[in-house]
Amino acid sequence: MPVGNITRGTTNPNRLRRVDRWISTLPVLRHTKDPLVVDLGFGASAVTTVELRERLLHVRPDVEVVGLEIDPARVESARADLRKWGMVDAHPPLSFELGGFETPLPDARRACVIRAFNVLRQYDESAVDAAWQSMLAAMQPGGVLVDGTCDEIGRVATWISLTPGALGAPGALGTASGPQSLTISLRLDGLEAPSIAAERLPKALIHHNVAGDPVNALMTDLDRWWSIHTGLGTFGASQRWIATVESMKANGWPVLAGRTRWRLGEITIAWGALGRV
Repeated sequence: MPVGNITRGTTNPNRLRRVDRWISTLPVLRHTKDPLVVDLGFGASAVTTVELRERLLHVRPDVEVVGLEIDPARVESARADLRKWGMVDAHPPLSFELGGFETPLPDARRACVIRAFNVLRQYDESAVDAAWQSMLAAMQPGGVLVDGTCDEIGRVATWISLTPGALGAPGALGTASGPQSLTISLRLDGLEAPSIAAERLPKALIHHNVAGDPVNALMTDLDRWWSIHTGLGTFGASQRWIATVESMKANGWPVLAGRTRWRLGEITIAWGALGRV
């Protein structure tokens, strides 16, 4: 039986564009010999799975995408969409299968990337670690699990990257199994305060945005530096954001990546800074 609970399943076209853009840069996607990507919990519509495939094809033309859902009706609906769109025999393959956190894949294959977005948000925090471990067990060495959440139209998104932990594996974010980083990605135009992301933190973090916790310190510092650099908004919201991220880094936050990502409204923080094991 598939492992998990049926979620609300709501989704919208282009909702996951921010995380898809980030996934497309992962080294493992370029270097793996088996570019198998899983969209776990794709919901009531196949649209975001199809969009993921289209975006990844630009960087890995032989990428194979499998959408997994624990609701048989959603799997059948997604397959019907493939027939409607003339994609049943798409190459490389796009398929939809019944499955949950156990991540069933054919022929003992393993995924190089698993995207599990807006899935664990609907569970208790106590269920997160077991779900992570189950998905990580289905991954290639050096693979990346992306557990995230976003708003309904994709303007606010956050995600945790996790690896199965394989020393020296190409594309690995770290050598230890488990969480490696938290990324916050925001639409900068019209942004009042970066802490709007607190409402969309992944389940492992959302309940820790309280005084004295590093998660709350992260939200507070982002707002503070965003406010301090208000004047740079004259030159564009991206310049203001870049200055905000630079100030975060200069004041001790272990910021990963560089300006290319910052310009997109992203900031990625090494997991250890959030005080989580």
